[in-house]
Amino acid sequence: MIEAKHIEKSFFLNQAKEGRFASLRTLFSRERREVKAVHDISFSIDRGEFVGYIGPNGAGKSTTIKMLAGILHPSQGEIRIGGYSPQRERIQVASQIGVVFGQRTQLWWDLPVRDSFEILQAMYKIDDKLYQRSMEVYQELLDLHEFLDTPVRKLSLGQRMRADLAAALLHDPPVLFLDEPTIGLDVVAKTRIRAFLKEVNQTQKKTILLTTHDMDDIEQLCNRIIVINHGKKMMDTSLTELRQQIGLPSLIRIEFRQPPKKLYDLEGIQRMELSENVLSIYFDKGKISSPRILAEVAGWGEPLDIQMKEPGIEEIIRLIYR
Repeated sequence: MIEAKHIEKSFFLNQAKEGRFASLRTLFSRERREVKAVHDISFSIDRGEFVGYIGPNGAGKSTTIKMLAGILHPSQGEIRIGGYSPQRERIQVASQIGVVFGQRTQLWWDLPVRDSFEILQAMYKIDDKLYQRSMEVYQELLDLHEFLDTPVRKLSLGQRMRADLAAALLHDPPVLFLDEPTIGLDVVAKTRIRAFLKEVNQTQKKTILLTTHDMDDIEQLCNRIIVINHGKKMMDTSLTELRQQIGLPSLIRIEFRQPPKKLYDLEGIQRMELSENVLSIYFDKGKISSPRILAEVAGWGEPLDIQMKEPGIEEIIRLIYR
């Protein structure tokens, strides 16, 4: 559904001058420097995939999304969305994609949400039958009833994001681009948005590319991750494989009734930490399984509580960029 081949995007900025009247001299200067926001990135995404596109600020994530959506043209390379070029076949691509930018809305600020939807229906030439079906589905999934007749400017951030998601999907596109869709939302709003995105991905087979700084979004939604930095692709893998490549240990935390009198070495365990009656065991899942660990430590004392934890994506990404 989405294919990018060796895409690049360069911007040219006026070279800043130094000394007296620097700002004025820079304004009239013809000297410019090239800045590459995206450099030789290639990937393909199949129908129904939910892919996280992550990296630090300035990595080139939003620039990539804008090129895929046809908002920006790549300086080099080729992009195909459902077989169409966003640069040469914009009308065809517009019918294939929905786009949501978390920090800006496609709705009309002073109009009720319902009016914005009807304007989008006319713009996309959505027939009445499809429009009514989409409205019924997204009103239920996103609970739009409470604010359909409210002007967009009076919506909370969470309500506005739900309305933007519905607006992006009214014409039933197979591809959805999301740029920071949960930014600034509270926990309740984020949970609702994630549940909706998971639903449309799994039941409607929407192909979704998500950029986010919220690592919970990645862990709960994405089955694949593309990591970029300084405009270059660093990794393209699953979250499980990424954890394995980085080599972070898994963790079992066991609370005993009484502190164990002795700790025994086990192959595959990287380290053990005992704090009063709580034992933390860090281990390599490739060398020893959690059931075997639990079977072994059961003889060390009487367990009261057991917690298991996988390495967090934030810690993984920190290690990638160090």
